[in-house]
Amino acid sequence: MLTVTESLEKVDLMYISIESTIALASVLGNVLVVLVVYMNQDLRDPTFCFIVSLALADIAVGVLVIPLAVVISLGLNTLFYTCLFISCLLVTITQSSILSLLAIAIDRFLHVKIPTRYNIIVTQRRAWVAVGLCWLISFLTGLVPMAGWHLSPPGNVSTTPIKCQFTKVMRMDYMVYFNFFIWVVVPLIIMTGLYAEIFRVICCQLNRRAEATCDSSKYYRKELKLAKSLVLVLFLFALCWLPLHIMNCIVFYCPTCNVPKSAVYVGIFMSHVNSALNPLVYAFRIQRFRDTLIHIIQRFVLCKTPSAVPGQHSPGPITEKTQVQ
Repeated sequence: MLTVTESLEKVDLMYISIESTIALASVLGNVLVVLVVYMNQDLRDPTFCFIVSLALADIAVGVLVIPLAVVISLGLNTLFYTCLFISCLLVTITQSSILSLLAIAIDRFLHVKIPTRYNIIVTQRRAWVAVGLCWLISFLTGLVPMAGWHLSPPGNVSTTPIKCQFTKVMRMDYMVYFNFFIWVVVPLIIMTGLYAEIFRVICCQLNRRAEATCDSSKYYRKELKLAKSLVLVLFLFALCWLPLHIMNCIVFYCPTCNVPKSAVYVGIFMSHVNSALNPLVYAFRIQRFRDTLIHIIQRFVLCKTPSAVPGQHSPGPITEKTQVQ
C-alpha cells in the first residue's frame, strides 16, 4: 500500500513530466511563429508585432517560467528574497502573455471596427510602443512584491535559508486583489466586450453584404471562421487561467479549506498550456502564415526547394478580407 509521501512523489513526477512537455511544445511552436514572421515580409505589419510579442512571452514561459515553477514545486532551500524574486518572475512573464492577448484583442477590434482607418491609426511604430508598454506594465506589476507586498521574512534574511515555495513568500491578498481581480478579471471583461462588439459588427457586415450581392457565401465562410477563432481565444483564456486563480481565492478566503496538491498542479500547468496553444489559435489559422510554415517545412525538414516564401512579393497589411481558414 502506498504511503502519503510516495503518492505525493508520484504526483510531483507526473507534474514535472507534464510541465516539461508543455515547455517543449510552447518553445517549439512559438519559435516557429517568430521564424515565419521573420521569413515572410508580408507578415511584418502592426498586427504581427503583437503576435510576435505574444510568441516571445510564451517562449519565456517555456524557457523560464515552467523551469522556475518546477524548482519551486520541489521546495529547494534558498534565501528568502531569492525565492521571492523567482516567484515574482513567474508572475511577471505570465502577465506579459496575458497583456499580449489583450493587445491582440484590441488590435482585432480596431481591425474590424474601423477597417478603412485601421492602417492610419495602427502604425508599425505605435504597435511597437504598445508592445513595449505591455512588457513594462508586466514587469512593474510582477515586481510589486519586491517593494514590500510580501510575507514577513525570517529574522535573519541574509543567512537563514527557507524552503522555497510560492505560498511562503507571496501574499494571497496580492495574488487575489491585485493580480487576479485587476490584471486577469479586468482584461477578461474587456476582451469579452471587445469580442461581443466584433461579433455585432461582423453580423452587420454580413447582412449588408447579403443584401448587396447574391454571392456572399465565400465572404460569410471567412468571417464565420474568424468569429469562431475569437470565441476560441476567449474560451481558452478563461479555461486556462481561471482555475488557478480560483484556487488562490479559495485559499485566501477560506484558510481552513484544503486544496489538493494535485489540483494545484493541474491549475498551474493549465495556465502554462495556454502558451503552447496560442500559436495554434492566433497564427496557424491565418492563411498567409500557414503557407509560409509549409514553405519552411518543405525547405528545412523535407529538404525541398520551393521557389519563394508565399506572399513575399505581395506585402500588405491585414485587412478585413484577410483569409482565416
